[in-house]
Amino acid sequence: MNQYIMKNSRRIQAKGLFDYNIFLIGFMGTGKSTIASELQAKLEMDRIEMDELIVQKQGMSISEIFDEYGEVYFRNLESNTLIELQKRKQTIVSCGGGVVMREDNSEHMKKNGRVVLLTAKPETIYERVKNSDERPILNNHMNVAYISSLMEKRRERYEAAADVTVITDGKNAAQICEEIISRLIALDNQQTRANQP
Repeated sequence: MNQYIMKNSRRIQAKGLFDYNIFLIGFMGTGKSTIASELQAKLEMDRIEMDELIVQKQGMSISEIFDEYGEVYFRNLESNTLIELQKRKQTIVSCGGGVVMREDNSEHMKKNGRVVLLTAKPETIYERVKNSDERPILNNHMNVAYISSLMEKRRERYEAAADVTVITDGKNAAQICEEIISRLIALDNQQTRANQP
Protein backbone atom coordinates (compact mmCIF):
# COMPACT_ATOMS: atom_id res chain seq x y z
CA MET A 1 0.00 0.00 0.00
CA ASN A 2 2.76 2.42 1.00
CA GLN A 3 4.62 1.77 -2.24
CA TYR A 4 1.46 2.55 -4.17
CA ILE A 5 1.03 5.86 -2.33
CA MET A 6 4.67 6.79 -2.96
CA LYS A 7 4.42 5.94 -6.64
CA ASN A 8 1.15 7.80 -6.97
CA SER A 9 2.33 10.92 -5.18
CA ARG A 10 5.44 10.99 -7.37
CA ARG A 11 3.19 10.74 -10.41
CA ILE A 12 0.97 13.59 -9.22
CA GLN A 13 4.05 15.71 -8.46
CA ALA A 14 5.55 14.98 -11.88
CA LYS A 15 2.29 15.81 -13.63
CA GLY A 16 2.06 19.15 -11.84
CA LEU A 17 5.69 20.08 -12.37
CA PHE A 18 5.21 22.07 -15.58
CA ASP A 19 1.89 23.72 -16.44
CA TYR A 20 3.12 24.77 -19.87
CA ASN A 21 4.14 23.01 -23.09
CA ILE A 22 7.71 21.81 -23.61
CA PHE A 23 8.99 22.25 -27.16
CA LEU A 24 11.99 20.17 -28.15
CA ILE A 25 13.96 21.76 -30.98
CA GLY A 26 17.25 20.91 -32.60
CA PHE A 27 18.78 19.54 -35.73
CA MET A 28 17.52 16.20 -37.06
CA GLY A 29 19.09 13.29 -35.21
CA THR A 30 19.65 15.13 -31.93
CA GLY A 31 17.13 12.80 -30.27
CA LYS A 32 13.95 14.90 -30.12
CA SER A 33 11.51 12.00 -30.69
CA THR A 34 13.32 9.63 -28.32
CA ILE A 35 13.52 12.26 -25.58
CA ALA A 36 9.90 13.34 -26.11
CA SER A 37 8.62 9.82 -25.41
CA GLU A 38 10.93 9.43 -22.41
CA LEU A 39 9.76 12.78 -21.00
CA GLN A 40 6.15 11.79 -21.64
CA ALA A 41 6.60 8.70 -19.46
CA LYS A 42 8.43 10.62 -16.72
CA LEU A 43 6.14 13.66 -16.57
CA GLU A 44 2.82 12.04 -17.56
CA MET A 45 2.20 14.81 -20.08
CA ASP A 46 0.72 14.51 -23.57
CA ARG A 47 3.13 14.19 -26.48
CA ILE A 48 2.92 15.38 -30.08
CA GLU A 49 5.30 14.67 -32.95
CA MET A 50 4.89 17.74 -35.10
CA ASP A 51 5.98 16.05 -38.34
CA GLU A 52 3.62 13.11 -37.70
CA LEU A 53 0.74 15.49 -37.05
CA ILE A 54 1.42 17.27 -40.37
CA VAL A 55 1.71 13.92 -42.21
CA GLN A 56 -1.65 12.79 -40.78
CA LYS A 57 -3.41 16.04 -41.67
CA GLN A 58 -1.96 16.20 -45.19
CA GLY A 59 -2.27 12.48 -45.90
CA MET A 60 1.21 12.44 -47.40
CA SER A 61 4.81 12.00 -46.21
CA ILE A 62 7.12 14.95 -45.51
CA SER A 63 9.18 14.03 -48.59
CA GLU A 64 6.01 14.05 -50.72
CA ILE A 65 4.95 17.44 -49.32
CA PHE A 66 8.43 18.85 -50.16
CA ASP A 67 8.36 17.34 -53.66
CA GLU A 68 4.83 18.42 -54.48
CA TYR A 69 4.45 21.79 -52.75
CA GLY A 70 7.98 22.87 -51.77
CA GLU A 71 9.63 23.88 -48.52
CA VAL A 72 7.76 27.18 -48.02
CA TYR A 73 4.42 25.35 -48.03
CA PHE A 74 5.76 22.87 -45.46
CA ARG A 75 7.06 25.71 -43.25
CA ASN A 76 3.57 27.28 -43.39
CA LEU A 77 2.11 24.00 -42.16
CA GLU A 78 4.59 24.04 -39.26
CA SER A 79 3.66 27.60 -38.28
CA ASN A 80 -0.07 26.81 -38.39
CA THR A 81 0.48 23.73 -36.24
CA LEU A 82 2.35 25.80 -33.61
CA ILE A 83 -0.49 28.33 -33.53
CA GLU A 84 -2.98 25.50 -32.93
CA LEU A 85 -0.78 24.09 -30.15
CA GLN A 86 -1.15 27.34 -28.18
CA LYS A 87 -4.57 26.04 -27.14
CA ARG A 88 -2.93 23.09 -25.39
CA LYS A 89 -1.21 22.80 -22.04
CA GLN A 90 1.21 20.29 -20.56
CA THR A 91 2.14 18.84 -23.92
CA ILE A 92 5.61 17.78 -25.02
CA VAL A 93 6.11 18.75 -28.64
CA SER A 94 8.88 17.23 -30.72
CA CYS A 95 9.43 19.82 -33.46
CA GLY A 96 10.78 19.35 -36.95
CA GLY A 97 14.46 20.27 -37.38
CA GLY A 98 13.83 23.44 -39.41
CA VAL A 99 11.02 24.91 -37.31
CA VAL A 100 13.23 27.71 -35.94
CA MET A 101 14.03 29.05 -39.41
CA ARG A 102 11.00 31.30 -39.02
CA GLU A 103 11.27 33.84 -36.26
CA ASP A 104 7.50 33.85 -35.69
CA ASN A 105 7.69 30.19 -34.74
CA SER A 106 9.85 30.96 -31.70
CA GLU A 107 7.21 33.45 -30.57
CA HIS A 108 4.44 30.90 -31.09
CA MET A 109 6.33 28.39 -28.92
CA LYS A 110 7.18 30.86 -26.15
CA LYS A 111 3.57 32.03 -25.79
CA ASN A 112 2.71 29.03 -23.66
CA GLY A 113 5.82 26.95 -23.44
CA ARG A 114 9.50 26.55 -22.83
CA VAL A 115 11.88 25.74 -25.66
CA VAL A 116 14.52 23.08 -25.06
CA LEU A 117 17.34 22.86 -27.60
CA LEU A 118 18.97 19.45 -28.01
CA THR A 119 22.42 19.49 -29.60
CA ALA A 120 24.90 16.88 -30.83
CA LYS A 121 28.11 16.85 -32.85
CA PRO A 122 27.75 16.46 -36.67
CA GLU A 123 29.46 13.04 -36.43
CA THR A 124 26.90 11.86 -33.84
CA ILE A 125 24.04 13.10 -36.01
CA TYR A 126 25.44 11.38 -39.10
CA GLU A 127 25.62 8.07 -37.21
CA ARG A 128 22.01 8.49 -36.06
CA VAL A 129 20.46 9.48 -39.42
CA LYS A 130 22.64 7.79 -42.08
CA ASN A 131 20.15 4.95 -42.68
CA SER A 132 17.04 7.14 -42.83
CA ASP A 133 15.33 8.05 -46.09
CA GLU A 134 12.78 10.35 -44.41
CA ARG A 135 15.11 13.38 -44.28
CA PRO A 136 14.33 15.36 -47.46
CA ILE A 137 16.81 18.11 -46.58
CA LEU A 138 19.66 15.56 -46.55
CA ASN A 139 18.76 13.75 -49.76
CA ASN A 140 21.97 13.25 -51.76
CA HIS A 141 23.93 15.03 -49.01
CA MET A 142 24.23 12.32 -46.38
CA ASN A 143 27.68 13.26 -45.07
CA VAL A 144 29.26 14.90 -42.03
CA ALA A 145 30.50 17.99 -43.90
CA TYR A 146 27.06 18.85 -45.27
CA ILE A 147 25.36 18.18 -41.91
CA SER A 148 27.98 20.39 -40.24
CA SER A 149 27.46 23.31 -42.65
CA LEU A 150 23.65 23.11 -42.38
CA MET A 151 23.89 23.02 -38.57
CA GLU A 152 26.13 26.08 -38.63
CA LYS A 153 23.57 27.92 -40.80
CA ARG A 154 20.84 27.21 -38.27
CA ARG A 155 22.85 27.53 -35.07
CA GLU A 156 22.09 31.18 -34.38
CA ARG A 157 18.35 30.62 -34.81
CA TYR A 158 18.37 27.58 -32.55
CA GLU A 159 20.27 29.40 -29.81
CA ALA A 160 18.04 32.48 -30.05
CA ALA A 161 14.90 30.36 -29.64
CA ALA A 162 16.15 28.19 -26.76
CA ASP A 163 15.28 28.70 -23.10
CA VAL A 164 17.50 25.74 -22.17
CA THR A 165 20.20 23.87 -24.14
CA VAL A 166 21.14 20.24 -23.48
CA ILE A 167 24.00 18.39 -25.20
CA THR A 168 22.98 14.81 -26.09
CA ASP A 169 26.34 13.30 -27.13
CA GLY A 170 27.37 10.32 -25.03
CA LYS A 171 24.31 10.45 -22.74
CA ASN A 172 21.39 8.04 -22.52
CA ALA A 173 17.75 9.15 -22.73
CA ALA A 174 17.23 8.99 -18.95
CA GLN A 175 20.24 11.25 -18.29
CA ILE A 176 19.11 13.74 -20.92
CA CYS A 177 15.59 13.87 -19.44
CA GLU A 178 16.90 14.38 -15.90
CA GLU A 179 19.00 17.27 -17.17
CA ILE A 180 16.05 18.84 -19.02
CA ILE A 181 13.78 18.57 -15.98
CA SER A 182 16.32 20.03 -13.56
CA ARG A 183 17.23 22.87 -15.95
CA LEU A 184 13.54 23.76 -16.45
CA ILE A 185 12.87 23.69 -12.70
CA ALA A 186 15.88 25.99 -12.16
CA LEU A 187 14.62 28.34 -14.87
CA ASP A 188 11.10 28.43 -13.39
CA ASN A 189 12.49 29.13 -9.90
CA GLN A 190 14.69 31.89 -11.27
CA GLN A 191 11.71 33.53 -12.98
CA THR A 192 9.53 33.19 -9.87
CA ARG A 193 12.22 34.94 -7.83
CA ALA A 194 12.61 37.65 -10.48
CA ASN A 195 8.86 38.34 -10.37
CA GLN A 196 8.72 38.68 -6.58
CA PRO A 197 8.62 42.25 -5.29
